[in-house]
Amino acid sequence: MNPMLWHETDSPVGPLLLAGDAHALRQVHFQAGAHPFRPPPGWRREPARFTEVSRELAEYFGGERRVFAVALAMEGSAFQRSVWRALVEIPYGATLSYGELARRLGSVARAVGMANGANPLPIVVPCHRVIGADGSLTGFGGGLEVKRALLELEGADCVCDLFSRAS
Repeated sequence: MNPMLWHETDSPVGPLLLAGDAHALRQVHFQAGAHPFRPPPGWRREPARFTEVSRELAEYFGGERRVFAVALAMEGSAFQRSVWRALVEIPYGATLSYGELARRLGSVARAVGMANGANPLPIVVPCHRVIGADGSLTGFGGGLEVKRALLELEGADCVCDLFSRAS
């Protein structure tokens, strides 16, 4: 296997750590939270490898890109990969409930939610577009405020969030 390479880039939702090999992007980590990801020993920092994905992310955050074109390597179970492929099919600015996504995949919402939560490539593989059946913003590795910001950036209609329901 090729050595893992990484680079940290700034974004409107905080720093993102990008990781991959010479062929594909493999991971995106939100670094602004309480537990930023630390590259393990043996990983090599190589900003030049991530020029293209950094450009595509900047275009996405600038409202100029709706679909990512960089090569991806999605490592997980066959079921997880099927969920992640389905996430890429959710159009920019649209949302889908966990239940509807599960129905489309012939599964159950809980299993889809677990696979969604294990997505190693958030933003690029848009797990933020999956919401609760009632339109609420539910679990997201980058935090609900980041999920809300991504959906607002895309102009999603749903954005009825958990916090307003609690008051």
